[in-house]
Amino acid sequence: MVYHLALICLAPVFIAQGKYVRWKTPKLPEPEGERSGVTGSGPALRVLIAGDSAAAGVGVTQQSKALTGQLTERLSEHRNVHWHLYAHSGDRASDLLLKLGQLETQAFDAAVISIGVNDAVQMTSLNAWRDNLSSIIDTLQQQFSVQRVYLSCVPPMHLFPALPNPLRWWLGLRAKQLNAVMEDLVNDHAYCTFVDIPYSGNRQDIADDGFHPGAGAYKVWAEQLARYFNTSG
Repeated sequence: MVYHLALICLAPVFIAQGKYVRWKTPKLPEPEGERSGVTGSGPALRVLIAGDSAAAGVGVTQQSKALTGQLTERLSEHRNVHWHLYAHSGDRASDLLLKLGQLETQAFDAAVISIGVNDAVQMTSLNAWRDNLSSIIDTLQQQFSVQRVYLSCVPPMHLFPALPNPLRWWLGLRAKQLNAVMEDLVNDHAYCTFVDIPYSGNRQDIADDGFHPGAGAYKVWAEQLARYFNTSG
């Protein structure tokens, strides 16, 4: 209710602030580095990392400092990790669903999904958000034989320095709503895990654009994911 009332009352402010943020915020490229590979020794583990600009590693210059590089480094301590990164800046859940359907069918043991910031920004309805997430989960299981799905929470957008208030507050509220739907959906799927990431909000852990994770935030994210991997096996 608060979200919709704020949208009605403050829509002109949100539109103006959104335009200002797009004008002011530098557009960072996706980092350089391989998007698939094999690393480590031990039992084989096939991992797909997919989603939006955060999954792609925007905010750092090399994939080794991004989520994929830091996560596979940790997993490779005990596993022979076959990994594949499939992520694109600007994607919403609906875009990810479409692109997963276009991928060549192959098998993965686990999938890490990062999606939702663009759904918050572009005001995807909660029903559409739930339907798209559910379809993504089904696609991962049916097309890619994924045994474990790790859905990373939508980050706390109320902590993004690039966003002015009240837009920052409003998007933060929407992120919490999207997370509530995601967490509820995960409860209906025994093979899915909602990954609540302990973001500190420290400026030094955020990228220069004030919007994307920096190396510090990717480190925290990778460490949290690795714990879930180790717990679920």
